[in-house]
Amino acid sequence: MPLIQRVRNAVQLHGDEDKHEKTDSWSNRDLVPLPPARRTWGLFEYFGYWAISALNISTWQQPNSFLTLGLSVGQTMGVIIVGRFIVALFAIVVAWCGLRWHIGFTIQNRFSWGMRGSYIPLIQRVMLNFIWTAIQCWNGGKLVCVCITAVFPSFASMKNTLPASMPTTTYEMVGFTIFWFCSLPFLWMPPEKYRLPFQVVCIYCGVAMICMMIWALSVAKGVGPTFYTSQNLSGDWSINWVMLRCINSLIGGKAAGMTNGSDFSRYGKSARQFTTGTFLCLFIVGTLVSFVGLVTVSATQVIYNEVYWNPPDLLMRMMDEGHGSSKARAGVFFLALGFALTAGFENVCGNAVGGGIDLSGIFPHYINIRRGALITFFAAWICMPWQLVNRADTFITVLSSFTVFLAPMMGIMTTDFFLLRKQRVRLSSLYDLHGQYYYTYGFNWRAPLAWICGWAPLIGGLNATVEKETVAKSLFELYYLSFFLGYFISAIIFYGLNRLFPLPHLGESDDLDMFGTFTPAEAKFMGVAPADDKISDNGSSEKVVYADKLAEPDLEY
Repeated sequence: MPLIQRVRNAVQLHGDEDKHEKTDSWSNRDLVPLPPARRTWGLFEYFGYWAISALNISTWQQPNSFLTLGLSVGQTMGVIIVGRFIVALFAIVVAWCGLRWHIGFTIQNRFSWGMRGSYIPLIQRVMLNFIWTAIQCWNGGKLVCVCITAVFPSFASMKNTLPASMPTTTYEMVGFTIFWFCSLPFLWMPPEKYRLPFQVVCIYCGVAMICMMIWALSVAKGVGPTFYTSQNLSGDWSINWVMLRCINSLIGGKAAGMTNGSDFSRYGKSARQFTTGTFLCLFIVGTLVSFVGLVTVSATQVIYNEVYWNPPDLLMRMMDEGHGSSKARAGVFFLALGFALTAGFENVCGNAVGGGIDLSGIFPHYINIRRGALITFFAAWICMPWQLVNRADTFITVLSSFTVFLAPMMGIMTTDFFLLRKQRVRLSSLYDLHGQYYYTYGFNWRAPLAWICGWAPLIGGLNATVEKETVAKSLFELYYLSFFLGYFISAIIFYGLNRLFPLPHLGESDDLDMFGTFTPAEAKFMGVAPADDKISDNGSSEKVVYADKLAEPDLEY
């Protein structure tokens, strides 16, 4: 056998055919609908999944970006409450397909975009995951630097051995490298077993944030002037437009996680636990973290006569003011480690694993979740986050504004699943190039057309915001509503195109559970014959065997 062929056979993935884990150009073990044995996520897993995205630096800093635009504290918290509620609502709706059919974002797009057309949203997601993984590693590295400095104070004065052309220092590179290597082992953990890390990270970081707030309030003997900031608008923008801009910004920051929600909702044991865990965390925990950050920053302003919205900067100041005492350094280490743990596992779960799932959809023969996550993580070095974060403020602004492209994508996904297909999907065709979702040469032209129509009117405002240009006010107004406009424009156009040019077989599903996806109770609810049944010649199902099954699931669809 030629060497190339032997290498190819060695790296190709192989699944258990008896468990419907066929591996070919469109399928592998991590892409097929998840069977009951792999659906291990309950209320706490979903609470933990969204908690790690709430218990982080960006959520802590969120009030700052709104206050600097001229909102009062009350208006800022109002924006956060409304924005968080909308995020929770859309996160549940977008992920519903994964709950019902146990397929992820990678597969879900095949029935909307076509088998080959699904690569369009997939490639966007892969690139986003590469870049956000790199940036999160860089930000996590700064927290590692704080931890090391708390243990070895001389680390902060480390000599910079890097050339002046590099926009970073040896100090920062050491933190980045350590954070990257410490995160690497968690990539070997399958998503089914995330319960323990979720527990440790959420409890540790939550307690650390509360302790930080209590300490600040105790030393300052109350909240400081930042907490009583009144409205201070500048320019010709009304308060209503400023608040809409802030709500849109808040939603945009969560758009990437909302888009691929079905990648993780497919692991759910029940719809009730998914919706409860998701809503409680995204709405309540996210709001509370922003409030805790606001109170802590306001109180520390009294202590240090300066406002520190960036936790690593605040922690370093706390250590300096403690004159390097063991007590001050121990406290700073405890707090910085909490933020670092959250940043690390959020990066692994939300970015690296998400990128792994998307890469698996592009190269099913060779890439599964673990291999894809490793590729995404190694790409952090290629992306050079020290260049992106320390130099390219404009680039970061563009990434944060990517909701312009993601919102139309979500509009297509939800309109197709709920309104056109009535939540019915033919699973077998999602893994067959020439099945019902082949459309025209593998593309459903309606989807890219509706998607472009969703973001095209918003590009002018995005470009003006990034380049800080003076353009017509109406372009900014469109951009400040980009999530809602992009979502509903694409949704309406996609719906209209499908009515004008209807597709055959909408709302159809398989008669038999070909992948062993459903328990008997689920199969009955979905109207398909269980995997233990066979279809007779006359089209009716005949019972073959009914062995002991899992407990009947909570089917509140």
